Amino acid sequence: MKSIISCLTAILLLASCSSDQKRVVIFSKGSVDVNTDTKTIKATDGAGHEDKTVDFVGKNVELTLNTPSGEAKVTLTENGYYIVNVKNDTIIGSQVNYTDPQLSNQVITQEALRFKIDSLHNLVNNKNVSKANRNFYILPNSTAHITDNFEAIIVGPFHNMRSAESKDGKAPEVYRFYSIKEIRETIARLEGMTGGKKTEE
Repeated sequence: MKSIISCLTAILLLASCSSDQKRVVIFSKGSVDVNTDTKTIKATDGAGHEDKTVDFVGKNVELTLNTPSGEAKVTLTENGYYIVNVKNDTIIGSQVNYTDPQLSNQVITQEALRFKIDSLHNLVNNKNVSKANRNFYILPNSTAHITDNFEAIIVGPFHNMRSAESKDGKAPEVYRFYSIKEIRETIARLEGMTGGKKTEE
């Protein structure tokens, strides 16, 4: 009887732990060292962009960030998928509906182009940005809860992913992120396509 109770207790503890899972994608410039025991993330200021995914378990997980931008603490309270930004640059992104690659080559109208430009301006200026709108503005040394779905796909800056396969007939949940510098360059390029004056942010 005691062994049965011990087994049941272990199962309940395991279920409790698994229900408090936090998956963190760390966006860094250069290498990053993660200590899951002390819950410390140490980042250097290197070249290029790197992604690193780490799982933590706990009801409230406090992480200490030691980065080129200084030291900070962030707390993960909800279960699910997070981004922690330890770059010196702000990260901006949103949920993206990836379609058939053939459809992505269709000609975009000037009206649709202007709408896209306005949307990007809003993102850069942190306007109409909220989790409910499925878009995100993540400052250096900060975090954002992206989704409860551990099967979601998070694409970081400087990646060239253009399509994603459906799974069991369902479109994948994909979030695409850029550095704020990338977004500004995109705005300038799109405004050039409209023949209008490029706007300085």
